[in-house]
Amino acid sequence: MARSLDGLVLAPVADQAPGQVGTRTRFTYHEKDGEIWADYAGGDVVRGRLVGTRAGDRLDFRYVQLKTDGTTASGHCVSLVVELPDGRVRLEETWEWESRSGSGTSVVEQVDDTADRAR
Repeated sequence: MARSLDGLVLAPVADQAPGQVGTRTRFTYHEKDGEIWADYAGGDVVRGRLVGTRAGDRLDFRYVQLKTDGTTASGHCVSLVVELPDGRVRLEETWEWESRSGSGTSVVEQVDDTADRAR
């Protein structure tokens, strides 16, 4: 099993469709005893939350977010935790909206939040 996600900051490696999470979105993860949760914001997302479970290298969670246009959206995601050769963490995600139609895949990777804040 890859290391704990607790305290890690991750960001998408590519932009999704307009109005969704993108490269400016930052996810701050927490983990304890098989539970995972995160806060996220940035880009078109004012505030988002996710909550779920971790079994080995598999995450299963629900997410909800408030966008800059005042709309909300929610969905479900299953992610595979992968440790990169440089020691950072990558999540390979398969997601689907539950509040509207649509699904897809995405990749988020650990960022150095200290350097990221300086930008």
